[in-house]
Amino acid sequence: MYITSFFQELETEYQHDGSTRHRWVADVLEQMLAEPHDGPNRPPEIFCRLIDQLMSPADRLNEGSDRPRALAQLNEVLGREGFEAFYGEDNHCYLRHVGTQTVTILATNPHRPFSKAELERRQLLTAYLNECSEDDLIEEVLLPMFRQLGYHRITAAGHKDKALEYGKDIWMRYTLPTQHILYFGIQAKKGKLDASGATKTGNANMAEIHNQALMMLAHEIFDPETNRRVLVDHAFIVAGGEITKAARNWLGNALDAHKRSQIMFMDRDDILNLYVVANLPLPEGALPPTPTSPWSTNAETPF
Repeated sequence: MYITSFFQELETEYQHDGSTRHRWVADVLEQMLAEPHDGPNRPPEIFCRLIDQLMSPADRLNEGSDRPRALAQLNEVLGREGFEAFYGEDNHCYLRHVGTQTVTILATNPHRPFSKAELERRQLLTAYLNECSEDDLIEEVLLPMFRQLGYHRITAAGHKDKALEYGKDIWMRYTLPTQHILYFGIQAKKGKLDASGATKTGNANMAEIHNQALMMLAHEIFDPETNRRVLVDHAFIVAGGEITKAARNWLGNALDAHKRSQIMFMDRDDILNLYVVANLPLPEGALPPTPTSPWSTNAETPF
């Protein structure tokens, strides 16, 4: 039967038992939604895969590939639960939580081959990273990316009052499946990180990062949700440019074994790959200019 084949294509073992179709489907959906998932803002992965297959453009009937009528009917139901469905640039259908704007995506591999559309988005984001400020890197790129990756309570210290940073631009937390909480600090630099004696303008020297990393790991942060002060468990060193191998080795040698295990690096390629596979919308400054119509003109009509 078609309905059984539909669920088999999702690699599930559900088989229609001959009962009333809509009641049977309702029971199956209830079982799917009862599967483990990361909080109320993220439905189970199997449910997200079902929505994607259900809304495949190949199954459209008497409507365009964006399936506006089917999408409207689906969103009428999802809207009651605080979600909305939408098509991404890859023509897959995703769910978005209306309140938090969190997009539910399937497991992503940042090292997989990219499609043509994804490569174009990657090039646009690369050009944006070349021109953006350090605050733009943090607020327009890193904050949405880490939020999409499942981190919580993401707080940016900002650059208006550097005295409050204590070596970190961002702190956040991540809840493990065991419900244990890990805290992370981020020190972000716009340009390249190197270990050379004379650092070029726009680059940052790893000696400066070393001091900030030590400060980050030693200074407590206050988590208002748990009402206690905690130390960060790990520190991200994030660069909008390249982090040279010499810089990584220098910092590793400068730190003791314990602190060395707490440091993680993320350079431009990591940012680009993670941002693209997460299917996040590009920052406004990275969007290509809207092409002007050749028929539009501000000149006055000569008659």
